[in-house]
Amino acid sequence: MTGEMTGDEGASKAAGVGPAGPVEGTGKPPARVIVVDDQTVVREGIVMLLGLLPGIEVVGAGADGEEAVRLVGELAPDVVLMDLRMPRCDGAEATRRIRAEYPQTQVVVLTTYADDDSLFPALKAGARGYLTKDAGGDEIVRAVEDVLSGDAGLSPRIQRRLLERLSEPEEVSAANPPDGLTARETEVLVLIAEGMSNHEIARSLHVSTATVKTHINNLFAKAGLKDRAQAVRYAYRHGLIKLDRRSGT
Repeated sequence: MTGEMTGDEGASKAAGVGPAGPVEGTGKPPARVIVVDDQTVVREGIVMLLGLLPGIEVVGAGADGEEAVRLVGELAPDVVLMDLRMPRCDGAEATRRIRAEYPQTQVVVLTTYADDDSLFPALKAGARGYLTKDAGGDEIVRAVEDVLSGDAGLSPRIQRRLLERLSEPEEVSAANPPDGLTARETEVLVLIAEGMSNHEIARSLHVSTATVKTHINNLFAKAGLKDRAQAVRYAYRHGLIKLDRRSGT
């Protein structure tokens, strides 16, 4: 931490920022923000930058997730700007605890990393915003305003990655098929998607066509499918079959 914090004024002084007045032209009080980063130089630099931005008042700063949770309990900030990779308690775990214990406080991740291993755990933990540390001051202000208004404060780069991830087929292993399908039902589904008829599936699996029909009825019921066309789309969507695997009929 940057100093002893016994209240809002003390926290502001420790962070190197004095009390802020209403946001010019709006009459609204500034957003009360805590900065959390384990690197002192980085943390103090962010605090200094935020002190120059309209509509933001830094009320405290901490060096790890444990301090973040404690400071939120003491100071009740509007927003925490949270680093991810920190000792004792990382940013994702601190975010989860803050959102569970102090749901009135929003979390915006401000980190060096934009990889999936960092992005998705933080959002799943309850972060409403995610910015990389090369974000400009206007991006930070916009993200803070967005999360306080109920929107997501995501940089354009992060929004693109989320859209890319959502458009990717779900990775489903044969050992963990979707919707409770059995291994045999999944196998039948894949063969349907590859264009096989019931007779061809039966021959491939060395079972009767009646058994194949039973598997198809069961998997259609579990997956909410009405016909083979839906089954094909379902198999592709869940990553059970690749485009170059499908054979003609």
